[in-house]
Amino acid sequence: MLPYKTLILLDRQASTSLSTQIGNALIRHIRQGVLPANTKLPGSRALAELLEVHRKTVIAAYDDLTAQGWLIQNPAQGTFVSSQLPDVTPRPIAESPKPGLAHQTGYSFKQQKHLAIPVLKPSSALTFDDGFPDVRLAPVEQLARNYRNILKRGFQNHLLNYADTNGSFFFRQQLARYLQDSRGIPATPEHIFTTRGSVMAIYLLAQVLLTPGDVVAVGQTNYRTANLIFIERGTTLLPIPVDNQGIDVEALAEQCRRQPVRMVYVTPHHHHPTTVTLSAERRVRLLQLAEEFGFIVLEDDYDYDFHYASSPILPLASADSAGMVVYVGSFTKSIAPAFRVGYVVAPPNLIEELGYRRRIIDRQGDTVLEQAIAEMLAEGDIQRHLKKAQKVYHQRRDTFSQLLRENLGDRVSFTLPDGGLAVWAKFAPDVNLPALAARCHQQGLSISDGRFYQPDQPTVHHTRLGFASRTPEEMQRGVEVLKWAVSSYQ
Repeated sequence: MLPYKTLILLDRQASTSLSTQIGNALIRHIRQGVLPANTKLPGSRALAELLEVHRKTVIAAYDDLTAQGWLIQNPAQGTFVSSQLPDVTPRPIAESPKPGLAHQTGYSFKQQKHLAIPVLKPSSALTFDDGFPDVRLAPVEQLARNYRNILKRGFQNHLLNYADTNGSFFFRQQLARYLQDSRGIPATPEHIFTTRGSVMAIYLLAQVLLTPGDVVAVGQTNYRTANLIFIERGTTLLPIPVDNQGIDVEALAEQCRRQPVRMVYVTPHHHHPTTVTLSAERRVRLLQLAEEFGFIVLEDDYDYDFHYASSPILPLASADSAGMVVYVGSFTKSIAPAFRVGYVVAPPNLIEELGYRRRIIDRQGDTVLEQAIAEMLAEGDIQRHLKKAQKVYHQRRDTFSQLLRENLGDRVSFTLPDGGLAVWAKFAPDVNLPALAARCHQQGLSISDGRFYQPDQPTVHHTRLGFASRTPEEMQRGVEVLKWAVSSYQ
């Protein structure tokens, strides 16, 4: 007889019932050929004694596997592995894998090495991040109240069903009014498509608007996730210099005269990662070039709401009468990253096409969340939150900048950002950023080593230091650690 006590290992502390564990073990050994078709299993009493379980536990396992078709029970003869199962070449018992799913696929597939990079994410520890909002400021109570009330309203049960692939009409209606009031974009609900954040929006747009081989112009330093999306689509990236006025549109014009450019991706307000604002003059020129050369302007306005130097410059989309600009935004920076609500603003024919493409990816957005945010827009909750957050982040930018200058003024240089949630910091040439990041981590401070932003550079001296998610006291502690780590290079 087979060593069933060895074959069937039971974990009495596990949440899975013993009968289920017995059944799963038997299925696994049947699949591996250890228990071939027509094998007679021990009687329920004998197996119960071997495994030191109650007989009813074994009976339950046998009955369950019989119902599933793995076993056949003959009252006069006993319990057998089904004769209807295909033959399996048996494996030696010693080589039988441990219970659980495999750690490697049994087949090969193409792995996209350019995508295998760490994801930037917040930490519970002290961190100067990529420029994340402070979730402690999020209007959670208002959002929870709206969400709860929506679920209680019987007349809004339709929100729990399948919905428009373009997004909740009420949300798009309120968003259109908000964009008109805050950004001067004369959109209607028909111009708006909702997504689960701006990354999904950029990905869908790349699928619809680009084909392999197309040329996409991006900043020489650029939002890397967007670059990865365009590379994944099979396009060719065309890096354009970026200075203190944003992307160099005359350099772009020169490139357009040399070759067809399908799309220009910009984060004009504020450029990621360097934080600079695209000047008004260059905005006008970029729109002229779009009409002249026929390229699409993909405007990613990820943190428009947080501008401190003056009134924000209106988006490119607000002045686009030729239908050349596709505008992308989200509420992940405005509220909190967990609330995945983004949007695309574009002519209705493109919105319709995005809806068709979404059906085979996501079907629809979170209609209840969209309704809750729409009600917050209608009630002014979002607007009040943004006004408060803008003031807090403005103060934190000034505090953080002062701390850097006072403690690291001779080792770190930066331009005071007009807006956004991070500083683009340049460290002294003798500072090894990866080593510095490792030293900071040992002392409880997390910072980026800069390689995410400039992966093609042999050495990096720049990185983003986010200030928005940190209180002044937390900034003070973090800068002290940073100062200590940098001092080792002096």
